[in-house]
Amino acid sequence: MSRLIFHIDVNSAYLSWEAAYRLQQGEQLDLRTVPSVVGGDEESRHGIVLTKSIPAKKFNIQTGETLYNARAKCPDIIIVPPRYWLYMKCSSAMNQIFQEYTPQIQRFSIDESFLDFSNMEHLYPDYMELAETIKDRIKKELGFTVNIGISNNKLLAKVASDFKKPDRIHTLFPHEIKQKMWPLPIEDLFMVGRATGPKLHNLNINTICDLANYDLKILKNKFKNHGQVIYNYANGIDISEVRKSNCIEIKGIGNSTTIAFDVEDKDTAHKVLLSLCETVSMRLRDSQNCCTVVSVSIRGSDLISYSHQKKLTVATDSTRKIYEVACYLFDNVWKGNSIRHLGIHITDFCCNDFYQCSLLDTFNYEKDRRINEAIDKIRLKYGSTAIVRSCFLHSGLSAMCGGIGEDDYPLMSSML
Repeated sequence: MSRLIFHIDVNSAYLSWEAAYRLQQGEQLDLRTVPSVVGGDEESRHGIVLTKSIPAKKFNIQTGETLYNARAKCPDIIIVPPRYWLYMKCSSAMNQIFQEYTPQIQRFSIDESFLDFSNMEHLYPDYMELAETIKDRIKKELGFTVNIGISNNKLLAKVASDFKKPDRIHTLFPHEIKQKMWPLPIEDLFMVGRATGPKLHNLNINTICDLANYDLKILKNKFKNHGQVIYNYANGIDISEVRKSNCIEIKGIGNSTTIAFDVEDKDTAHKVLLSLCETVSMRLRDSQNCCTVVSVSIRGSDLISYSHQKKLTVATDSTRKIYEVACYLFDNVWKGNSIRHLGIHITDFCCNDFYQCSLLDTFNYEKDRRINEAIDKIRLKYGSTAIVRSCFLHSGLSAMCGGIGEDDYPLMSSML
């Protein structure tokens, strides 16, 4: 019984997909070869870096920093706006190639997937040749490159795919951990984030090797159950399965936007919330889930932020239902101050196989489902602005409808 896991990760995904699409449309410049980023519109105050090219990394440009800072580091940097509908198409096209090789696929995020080739030696006797074939097909047929990490568990495969980029294949089997993984900085370990990293440094844990050989009792006392998790990961221990799924495994979906002008009235705020709900609910339906928690966040022109959330009695993937809850939350929490930034976040997912309706609810779920399905298909095929609600006409907000906010990203589930 042999286990073999591939982790396939698109190199600089959003920017690679933009570059490939633009080249197909006749552009001569490949964005991947010059300092460039995918980011928001500074004039509309959507000014952060979503992803950057490898040449841009040489200027120490970081994902999440402002475009103003990025331009200060590299005055000649090229900035292009995001197109989420394009990224969904590219992700789906890549997944279709994966399905030709194995049915056991877990889409971990929009740009990365786990593929399980366990006990397939009779089909694929040389796993390096198989990885080369998949990598080259993606490059030739879809126009972008990927890194492939190979191991006997998901954790090590994911770490391996983060080694030298782009367009590379790396292995990280248990006997290679000490040589390839332990010398890496602690921040390179999965599940060690911005909050955990500094706490580990305070314990004089600076490399993965330091963590792997640290006193587990101290780690559990300091980090509780998370201490056991990161200790196991540092030692390459992971028994999680590749969950067969055609949808992305996610904990939550969020979308937020910095508005081009300060919002002073409730009606305008509701329209902004509707545009955010359009994107969030479409992605929720695409993931084949319903949500049971909706939250709204507000940041005023004074840059003070606050939020409110509500647990739903009935799980939903309806744009209208999510919007109604968002408006209810906003009306209850808004302090009447000028609004600079609004966000929607949904969590606590369950499958959307059926609706558990209330006997007192007169809402026509079936009609609403058909409407949402038709709108989603149109937008995915022809673009996010192919069909818009009439309330956005002449409102100055039409560009937001169905679009992507600066925080519009899937929150990944843990491997376990």
